[in-house]
Amino acid sequence: MNQPAENGPTISFDEFGPLEIRPQPGQSYCESGKQKRWPATYKRPQGVRHWLAFYDVHGDTLWGYTRSRKRSREVLAVLKRMRRRYPASQRIHLILDNFSPHATPAVRRWCRENNVHLIWTPTNASWLNPIECRFTAAKEFVIRNSYYADHAELRKALDRYAAYRNRHARKN
Repeated sequence: MNQPAENGPTISFDEFGPLEIRPQPGQSYCESGKQKRWPATYKRPQGVRHWLAFYDVHGDTLWGYTRSRKRSREVLAVLKRMRRRYPASQRIHLILDNFSPHATPAVRRWCRENNVHLIWTPTNASWLNPIECRFTAAKEFVIRNSYYADHAELRKALDRYAAYRNRHARKN
């Protein structure tokens, strides 16, 4: 793995979702004759959520915040929360794709003023962002074969997954 920058952490950022409250297909082990049955019909009165997630590339730490939208104001709010995790004197190297809410003048200005260096993935190559492969495991362990009661329960499941994953992450 590449060496970390001397002047601060490299953080990867992206959105996971939309996440909706509905039965999700998947596989599970269960007693014979005791299969889980999802309803054939359901309603979606709760809308969708998005998990705005961060991955510290060299610290191997994953965390995120659930939001109902993913506009520039939500992006800016979670960037401010991310910034508080590290000393202000440390420069943060932030890898992100060129989704329009990431590139607004307000977001760029805030990043410039708060020692956050933006590293853009090439157009149509967001798969180069290191966080993308972390979403596969989140989908497998949190989303598949689930039917959460509401978005609060889904958010708690995402938080529990990230905490479990971080406890069992490799340490250099």
